[in-house]
Amino acid sequence: MRLKKHSQETKMEIKQPITCGNFFHIYNRGINSCVIFKNKEDFYHFLKLYKIYFASVADTFAWCLMSNHFHLLVKIKEYNEIACLKPENKDFKGSRKWEVFFPDESYSDKKLLKLKKPVPEKQLSHLFNSYAKWYNKKYNRTGKLFETRFERILINNEKYLKDLIFYIHNNPVHHNVVGKIDEYKWTSYMTILSDKRTNLERETVIDWFEDIDNFKYYHNRNSELNEIENLLLE
Repeated sequence: MRLKKHSQETKMEIKQPITCGNFFHIYNRGINSCVIFKNKEDFYHFLKLYKIYFASVADTFAWCLMSNHFHLLVKIKEYNEIACLKPENKDFKGSRKWEVFFPDESYSDKKLLKLKKPVPEKQLSHLFNSYAKWYNKKYNRTGKLFETRFERILINNEKYLKDLIFYIHNNPVHHNVVGKIDEYKWTSYMTILSDKRTNLERETVIDWFEDIDNFKYYHNRNSELNEIENLLLE
């Protein structure tokens, strides 16, 4: 996978802030295109950490994990939709520290002011840092794992969303890992086709494509992504 070359001026630009209520394409790759997922355990552990750190602040619509990079399509929740961190867990480590709750009427205004909410951008950093530390320990390596902190693109129209979902699900085919979209396990494609319980925003995604048949048709045609290719990794 190759990133487009950027000028020094572009590199110095301030990145798009992760703001509540907006859709984002979040992506990154291993430093020097190194492998960041070597086996099934690595994929599962990243998804486990994703649920711990990020599921409480964002809704997920599509994802793909490749051996040396990943793509996420998410919508950051509105501020009032983000639950509060449990104050009694502030000194704990691991998943318990990030448990959240919605305070009930028993909380006074003074008590509410003391509650903290997870910050979406920081939660992404926690996710990637936590995975990098786990990965480095597992494989006895040191140094950075990801090329950048993380890249993000603000999405503001439905046509782009549909094209991006196809692009994300088609990534394993595009990189010649598999011949068909449904042959690759580590994407949200088969989850959308399934009727099993999921945290993925399955119904919303299907609505964007009108129905499940159109969703499958859209993914099985030879789509041209000229409108968004300048914003993508390849």
